[in-house]
Amino acid sequence: MSRVVPKALQEVIDALGKLPGVGPRSAERFASYLLRSDPAKSKDIAKALQDLHESIDYCQRTFALIEKGKQLSELYDNPDRDRSLVAVVAEPLDIMALEKIGKFKGTYHVLGGLISPIDGIGPDQLRIPELMKRIKEDEVQEIILATNASVEGTSTAVYIRRELGDMPVKMTRLAQGLPIGVDLEYADQLTLTRALEHRQAI
Repeated sequence: MSRVVPKALQEVIDALGKLPGVGPRSAERFASYLLRSDPAKSKDIAKALQDLHESIDYCQRTFALIEKGKQLSELYDNPDRDRSLVAVVAEPLDIMALEKIGKFKGTYHVLGGLISPIDGIGPDQLRIPELMKRIKEDEVQEIILATNASVEGTSTAVYIRRELGDMPVKMTRLAQGLPIGVDLEYADQLTLTRALEHRQAI
């Protein structure tokens, strides 16, 4: 049987189709666009993807994304940042959302996900023990649970609240101006600013 699509093109379509939110038709359109474009564009994308894993690491303290070779995030190591105030987020890109509004002067702690039994993610897979260690060592005064306004985000916030128990730290949560089900990284800056400013004790 004759091959309708050349093998190299099909491999690109299959690879793009593995990305979340990219269906078969979208993968075909992206691959077709790259094929028609200047080959330099494909080479640039290929190099960027290769560098993605070779040039990026995680902060040993906050688990934010950092350049390979560094140990700590500038958002933690900067003396102008308040280490006694920690915003707890699910993923590294959530930090970008909060940093864009320019109102938060504390530090961050990346959990590495949210509790989601349906996806096989339990509390033991999150960086909660590391958070408890930071609370003690950095003398943290306030924890802002900046998880998404979703079932998973709320469940994770409740679990952390219970785990911290009687630790002498104030716990707040972003105000519920965030639409239900919207990921933090997609929230508009005005909504996120108000949610941060009007955070509530829990």
